[in-house]
Amino acid sequence: MNELRKVEIFVNKDMEKVWNYWTYPEHIVNWYFATDSWHCPSVINNLRVDGDFLFKMEAKDGSTGFDFTGTYKEIVKHKKIKYILTDGRKVEIEFKEKDGGVHIIQAFEPESTSDIKLQEQGWQSILDNFKTYAEGII
Repeated sequence: MNELRKVEIFVNKDMEKVWNYWTYPEHIVNWYFATDSWHCPSVINNLRVDGDFLFKMEAKDGSTGFDFTGTYKEIVKHKKIKYILTDGRKVEIEFKEKDGGVHIIQAFEPESTSDIKLQEQGWQSILDNFKTYAEGII
């Protein structure tokens, strides 16, 4: 197992909204992608221990795509989510209330074929999209 890498963000919304935006498929499709040339057209999210998820990731021009899939291993509402991706890598997300908002820390096990800095940038970009989406909803 590789050392977990961390990315983080502060979202200026209350915990209940942040949790819902993070976990409900109707919200996930609006932010789970790293660049504006990609989108997430469909999400299946069985948010329970041993529940599976499938986020369909596609280039907007239709040139390529992949399924982001895994299985939840631990869920503590408003606190943390842990899952294992289909390829065996681990991801851990912590949600901490702070200063009227939520600090999200996401730790991921990088895959071995891509540059780690590029992977960090990709995971951070998804968090940045989440912040933009979550803070933009009234």
